[in-house]
Amino acid sequence: MSNSPYATYGIGDVKYDNTIETSSMGGISTAFISDFSSNFNFGNPANNSNFELTSIKLEATNENNYFKTDYNNTKSTKHSTYLSNISLAFPISSKIKMGFLYQPYSSKSYEVLHNETMADGTIYGNKFKGSGTLNTAQLAVSYKINPQFAVGARANYYFGNLYDLNEFSTSTAELINGYETKNSIKNFNFTLGTSYQSINTRTDRKLTIGATATFGNTSNMTTNYINSTYYYSDVDVKGGETIIDQKNTSSNNLLPLQASVGVGYGSENHWFLSGQIDYKKGESINYFGNTFDYQDSYRISAGGWYLPNYNNFRSYFSNCLPLWCFL
Repeated sequence: MSNSPYATYGIGDVKYDNTIETSSMGGISTAFISDFSSNFNFGNPANNSNFELTSIKLEATNENNYFKTDYNNTKSTKHSTYLSNISLAFPISSKIKMGFLYQPYSSKSYEVLHNETMADGTIYGNKFKGSGTLNTAQLAVSYKINPQFAVGARANYYFGNLYDLNEFSTSTAELINGYETKNSIKNFNFTLGTSYQSINTRTDRKLTIGATATFGNTSNMTTNYINSTYYYSDVDVKGGETIIDQKNTSSNNLLPLQASVGVGYGSENHWFLSGQIDYKKGESINYFGNTFDYQDSYRISAGGWYLPNYNNFRSYFSNCLPLWCFL
């Protein structure tokens, strides 16, 4: 079962950026320019001024979550391990850098059963089930205008299939009433980013400001909705299906306007702290034959890293980012 109470309606648990660098620092990326030459920033493609070495990365993520709700004192745990991203990045020149990335954008996996016994002994049952993954492939390019300013652009292609099923049954009826939604997603948009970094050469202190905006959706999400009655002749094999209602719709607002602003401050090769605010415009999603409207959402994150002594090659814990020491 997925721990997100919002997985039933929507695209599931959104993963944001799954790179080790950003996830280890609370998700910050908008105002993060790595001090090291082999880390490419896909979150804000403008933040790659220091990237100098060709990088090939394959990363995996293990999630262990716990969820509890007051409804019937329901508790659940979720353990999952998955390939979080594959990336290839390389410098074209001292000013132009390029990178390719694949990663899951969101996932959905839940199954909820609820039975209720009435006074007359009739049992009413509800089953909610969903699965699927939405993936993204990205192409990012950054350009360094001068030592302080840089800009970047990222093309994003989203693809995948999502499935939801809501079944209602009673102990007095032979047939099950099912509401099934299948979504086939092929969507393209792009992200523009900019960054400014000022470094005090006397103290090695630096101030970083970054901003991104994602927009320009093309293509759409195709939704097939079926309301039918049936019985199971075998496990997950429907028999005697009668379609009550069937609809096919298209929507191009699955991934609406998104924007992010961040500020960071630190000391070169020693420490860095940053905070950012992410904004996502409200959206309308068609599920189970109905339209669900979501309000604008905001996400605040903060994080950073600390390196005791990057010149100390004898002590591992003096020459690693503490949040990354387990790698």
